Amino acid sequence: MVVASPTPVERLDKQARDALADLTPRDLVARATPAAPHWVVYSDKYVAGTTGPPDASAINGFNVFLLSFLLTEGAWDKAYEWTTLSASQRASVKSQYAAAGIKLMVSVFGSTDAPTSSGADPVATANNIAAWVKQYDLDGVDVDYEDFNAMDGGTAENWLISFTQQLRSQLPSGSYIITHAPVAPWFSPNKWPGGGYLKVNQQVGSLIDWYNVQFYNQGSTEYTTCSGLLTASSSTWPNSAVFQIIASGVPASKVVIGKPANSGDANNGYIAPATLATCVAQAKSQGWTAGVSTWEFPDAAASWIQTVRASSWPV
Repeated sequence: MVVASPTPVERLDKQARDALADLTPRDLVARATPAAPHWVVYSDKYVAGTTGPPDASAINGFNVFLLSFLLTEGAWDKAYEWTTLSASQRASVKSQYAAAGIKLMVSVFGSTDAPTSSGADPVATANNIAAWVKQYDLDGVDVDYEDFNAMDGGTAENWLISFTQQLRSQLPSGSYIITHAPVAPWFSPNKWPGGGYLKVNQQVGSLIDWYNVQFYNQGSTEYTTCSGLLTASSSTWPNSAVFQIIASGVPASKVVIGKPANSGDANNGYIAPATLATCVAQAKSQGWTAGVSTWEFPDAAASWIQTVRASSWPV
């Protein structure tokens, strides 16, 4: 008589087999990091009558919604509103968003938080953020790091590298999304004493799902035309247009174009949605697939993203 060897599943204990049985292919698909293009909208502004995220129909055409911000000192604004909902309310929102194909994430730091300059430990900070994401059942983290003094001083890169490594160890790829949101000039080569975001990408780019690159607030004429945005940035911030960043080694599927929703949502860098749509179509024709991110809801909602996508990936 030939006795069959136990299969890998049979070698597991009962609890592990039960857990595996519960993990259906649909669950695996739901948890997987979405493929490009990514259509991302931030939400920090108070919206009367809305606590936490809006109804999914209000952002039809987007597939990522970012609650802003979780700071080193705790949750503020839309991230805080999410904590005030009951567990059942949060589960209902998450279910509605999942059915609509929208990932719900938290954005951390933002312009008011300078974690490196303030002495925050990168590993402890990552552990705290990961625990918060798990506690409140979100799909991942957007790292909106804007510690300009640290980048100018050459200390930002190693902090970001350690932070990202620890964050990814706590929020595994395939189960959680991790994005970063650097300003575009941080990709300029030979501009930053510590190497800028090219150094970050070189060291931990494989742990980052994509970059919501901020092509705004960098000067009144910076990134305001399709050519300046896509092919040739100014001499002030050299080689930081979309295809120049790609040429420096960042995958074309990861360079998401970040723009303000309207002229009041940034100091400069605004491009009207219909014009931005032509830039997106031009980039797509050249092999770019990453998508668009915008600051912020409700100034950018369903109609905004539908206009921006109209000539490339229509809704």
